[in-house]
Formats: sequence, C-alpha cells, structure tokens
Amino acid sequence: MAERGELGARKAAVLRAVVEEFVRSGEPIGSETIAERYSLGVSSATIRNDLAALEEMGYLTHPHTSAGRTPTDLGYRHFVDALPARGKLRDTQRRAITDYFQQAVGDLEEVLRGAAQLLSRLTQYAGLAVPPSGLEERILRVELVETGTKLLVLVITHHGQVLTRIIERPEALRQDAVDAVARRLTEQVADNTLRQAIARAKQLSRDANPAEGGLLAAVSDAVRDMDEHDDAERVLVGGVANLAGELAIWRAETMRRLFDAIEHEADVLRLLRTATLTGEASVTIGTEHPSTEEWEASVVAAPYRAGESLLGTIGVVGPTRMDYQTTITAVRAVAKRLSDLAEQLGG
Repeated sequence: MAERGELGARKAAVLRAVVEEFVRSGEPIGSETIAERYSLGVSSATIRNDLAALEEMGYLTHPHTSAGRTPTDLGYRHFVDALPARGKLRDTQRRAITDYFQQAVGDLEEVLRGAAQLLSRLTQYAGLAVPPSGLEERILRVELVETGTKLLVLVITHHGQVLTRIIERPEALRQDAVDAVARRLTEQVADNTLRQAIARAKQLSRDANPAEGGLLAAVSDAVRDMDEHDDAERVLVGGVANLAGELAIWRAETMRRLFDAIEHEADVLRLLRTATLTGEASVTIGTEHPSTEEWEASVVAAPYRAGESLLGTIGVVGPTRMDYQTTITAVRAVAKRLSDLAEQLGG
C-alpha cells in the first residue's frame, strides 16, 4: 500500500470530494458526480483513473458491484488531517453554545451533562463527557444541611463539583453546634483533596468533645465513601437516541457493540483518555483504536481544564461517515467554554 505522502494535489482533491459527497449522501461516489460538482479541471476519465489509484493505495474502497467508491478509515484520516486548524462555528451553533453557558447553573458535573446534550444537538451524534476525578479536586468548603432527623454532607470543590452523602444527625447537638462543626471542617480541609480531608476530619474527631467528635467521625466516613466512589471514572452520555437514528448508516452488529460499550463505560473511558493524551482536540477513526475498530465509529474529543490542570474530556461519538469539520469545531468550542467556566469557578 502506498504512503499518504505520495498523494499529489489532484488525487488529494478527488479524495476530499469523495469524502464530502459520501458524508452528504451516503451513496458510493462515481467519477461523473465529482466531475459535475467539483471544478478540478480534468475529465471524468482522469478522475476515474484517480479513483482507481486511490483505491489501490487504500484510501477508498469499492463496495459490491457499484461503480462508485466510499472512503476507508485511511481516507477519512487523510481528509481530517487536511482540514483547517480552526474551523468556524455556524451562527446557529454559536448562539446555542452562548445561550447554554449563559444559563448554565449547578455544579460542574451537572453543567457537563448539559454540555454533552448540547453537543448531541449540535452534531446529531451522541455527546460524551468525563467529569473531573474527585481524587485530585481541591475542597472549597464543607456544609452540613439539616434534613429532618438526618444531615446532608455537602463537599464543594474549587471547580464546582458538589459531592453529597446523608448521615445520621446527633440528637444532642443543637443547630448552632452543627454549624460550628461545618465551619471548623472548612477551615481545616479547605484546599485539601478528599483523601487528605478524611485524615484531618478523623483528627478533629479525636480532639473534640464526644457529641461533636461523633459527628466529625460520621463526616469523615461520608467523605471516605465519596473518595471510594469517585475512584471510578464515569462517562456522562447525552443524545444516545441520535445513534439509533443512524441505523441506516451502521450495521445492526455495530450498533449492538456500540451501545454495549457505552453501557459498560470501560471502552469509552479508555478511548477518551487516549484521545486527549496530546492535550488538544483529537479524532479517532474506526480501526485506529481497539475500542472503535469493531464499531465503524469515530470519536471527536477535547480536554477541558482549569489553567494548566486537566480536569476531564468532552466529545461525541458517531459514524465514520461523520461531518468532521462541523463536529471538531463544535467540540473545541464547548471544551473552551467549559475550561473558561472551570477557571472561573476555581478562581
């Protein structure tokens, strides 16, 4: 198989035309279609020869007995690598993103769920988001909220995550004493991770009077439970129904594998971690990753961060026959707004 670098300008233009037309129509593309719709300055016969050469080089395939061709993963990769470094958002996309982040409320994880849904609406694929791991998040404050006979433990992080647990309310403690415990906890654990906060709360419980010590020990156990729960990364998924709408594009077996992978999360997490190792928006196409090689799917993902600190990943999964330019531009824009929000929350 020839190397990508051997493609001349004309063959690259023919390949780009095949990808664009196939993404638009879903039908194998022939030389006549390219000659009619693209001003390449050559005859249909020359384009036909280029199509045959591109197939020989591995960029195109020839399905069944059709006279047309469709892109391979290698063909899509060449197309994606040749896209402009920074695409331009459509006006409708820009308005939708601006409106969402102007109205976004709640903790960062809730905003992420909405951002995954937003990306799904913008691209018509399924949105994916990986929230920050609580293991490395720094605590901003601790609150103890009375709910009848129980207390709601709220741990709020610098980047807007809100972790909650319910504990029993000590009967002997008045509300002002509960409030004082919460203030003391915040003073002692602010800017610590969950793991560090457990040890500090335990130490406070040993130094306090029996009533307050029991409450502090219960809070410590609640934080430990938060820590253990957050040790497992999660994927937030939005717009899965959009994948079902792609049945005409994907084989039923591909759909089964994709839904199974999303349900079990491990493959998607591994893919999203790999996708953002470079720290920039990335595209993973079909066989380029073990998680997608049997899906006939592509994933566009970008990291979001607060300053230099990587927090998580946002992206979409869809068919390899994807509108890559629109999708990459939308993912980058949403990741940028998430980063701005996380920086603001942590500031």
